[in-house]
Amino acid sequence: MALKEAKKNLQKKGFLDMEVDVKLDLFAEIDRLKKEKNAIILAHYYQEPDIQDVADYVGDSLGLSQQAAKTDADIIVFAGVHFMAETAKILSPQKKVLLPDLKAGCSLADSAPPDLFAKFREKYPDHIVISYINCSAGIKALSDIICTSSNAEKIIESVPRDQPIIFAPDRNLGSYLIKKTGRDMVLWNGACMVHEIFSLEKITKLKVRHPNAKIIAHPECEAAVLAVADFIGSTTGLLKYTQRDSAQEYIVVTETGILHQMQKENPGKTFIPAPPNNACACNDCPHMKLNTLEKLYLCMEYEEPEITMEENLRIAAKKPIDRMLDISAKAGL
Repeated sequence: MALKEAKKNLQKKGFLDMEVDVKLDLFAEIDRLKKEKNAIILAHYYQEPDIQDVADYVGDSLGLSQQAAKTDADIIVFAGVHFMAETAKILSPQKKVLLPDLKAGCSLADSAPPDLFAKFREKYPDHIVISYINCSAGIKALSDIICTSSNAEKIIESVPRDQPIIFAPDRNLGSYLIKKTGRDMVLWNGACMVHEIFSLEKITKLKVRHPNAKIIAHPECEAAVLAVADFIGSTTGLLKYTQRDSAQEYIVVTETGILHQMQKENPGKTFIPAPPNNACACNDCPHMKLNTLEKLYLCMEYEEPEITMEENLRIAAKKPIDRMLDISAKAGL
């Protein structure tokens, strides 16, 4: 009865709202379900530490896309947000793709509604569209090439210099890439709520208290914050930088979930989360943190919620992702 009721409320609540026995060893149960169902768990760096620890692969958007494209699992459980699970379904239509909570959305993806973007694109008929992977399947279908923060520079450089470009949906990443590549791109006015809220004033005060700490930032941050960073990179780029760099302290200007991997890889170093411009925990993505170990277990046990998609949309959205994966492979990323 509980399962029937939970399935009935699935669309409204976004997840299977059922009691989980507190005596259950969820790590062991999830491990059992992975083996029984030939399932793989892909988790983004911004997930809670327990989810990262049970995942088969933890990475950023590029790595997760590559894993989704090549896995031989029957079920992909995506511990991330909606557009990431959609991307997995686009790349692996024959596989069952599960997302622990359907309401794990993305403020950046939501900032680009496909109907409005289609009208925006019509104003620039001679431009090609490069879209950041943090967008809906609808936006991907309107794009020529997809990129991630790991490969965006290489993607832009692969386009002839005389070819005008629209970059969507992140204006901060777009502005950063204009400076890096020297390309004058038309930007869609979207942004990530987490990366927009970091306070330059508080980061500056933190640096005064920790003068030896290096400031490392994600390019989705505003230009004023990026201007004070010692290193700017994708989530994976930031992690790799802390592994090869000699500093012992870092002020990390991105979502706090990455600190778990940074501490695992660098047990002797100190990582300080950059403060937002108010007292809330806004350096945590509220969408990413909707996924919990309990929801992950329930979605694997009952194989709900499942990501489904119209085939025409999937095919249209796959073309620009394939172009990205092809360019990335040729660039050795």
